[in-house]
Amino acid sequence: MHIEFRHLRTIRAIHEAGGLARAADQLNITQSALSHQVKGIETQAGVELFVRRSKPLKLSSAGMRLLALAEKVLPEIEALEQEFMGLQSGKTGRLHIAIECHACFEWLFPVLEQFRKAWPDVDVDIRPGLAFDALPALRREEVDLVVSSDPESLEGVDFTPLFDYEPVFVASAQHPLASKPFVEAADFRGQTLITYPVDRARLDVFSQLLTPAKVEPASVRQVELTAVILLLVASNRGVAVLPDWVVREVRYSSDYVTRPITKAGLTRRLYAATRSDETTKPFMAHLLQLARTVPVKLQRGQLETSV
Repeated sequence: MHIEFRHLRTIRAIHEAGGLARAADQLNITQSALSHQVKGIETQAGVELFVRRSKPLKLSSAGMRLLALAEKVLPEIEALEQEFMGLQSGKTGRLHIAIECHACFEWLFPVLEQFRKAWPDVDVDIRPGLAFDALPALRREEVDLVVSSDPESLEGVDFTPLFDYEPVFVASAQHPLASKPFVEAADFRGQTLITYPVDRARLDVFSQLLTPAKVEPASVRQVELTAVILLLVASNRGVAVLPDWVVREVRYSSDYVTRPITKAGLTRRLYAATRSDETTKPFMAHLLQLARTVPVKLQRGQLETSV
């Protein structure tokens, strides 16, 4: 017996309409074509599916079994069709994000909060566990976007510039370095440096300042949360270097001082890495636009969020 989706739709339509004429109109076919289709199904099944001469037309016990199958299968097929239509129109999809920048959570959450309101049918997830294998994961289609400050030349991958930021030195207002207009690599000798728990190569203070200068702080204390880093700094337990979007509030606190790194200051740029064939998808393009504008508002103190 060979059952097709159209056969299930036919059984359901006749049951709901209560007759061949109305069911044919519902299915947009002629009554003759519908009758021929019913006979074909019954021939394959070897049993009658309808109780003849009943008004309205009723299903036999065998027909009811087939109707039960139709009511189970067809909604799933129709839901899948709607999902595919959404994918084709760019209204639905998957957006799994890997982050190579630990502090990026501070601006990414406000971005995603605005994004979800515009694209409620896009499945969004963050995969911090892939942070150190993020770009290979992107190419394997395990994630769809990688936030990184280190663009590479990779076939099939676009690196879209997002925004520039400044790594900023943060210390207690009582710290001896608070009197300096800016700090240099040598100033970190003898200091306890409080950082996020990531590899040194991923930290601006090491990759852009200390490692090239061959300077080692007295100790490095790793802390997961930004709020705890700031608490420890305020208690004069160490110093930190954080992105400017993180320290926008402490600039105005009497407990802290913020200073440029070197006289000229450091400037870094964040990028969004995406597969080239997905960069221009409507929802992806909108997310990239938000990721270029929302963090800048955070840097300027124009958008409220929590650290």
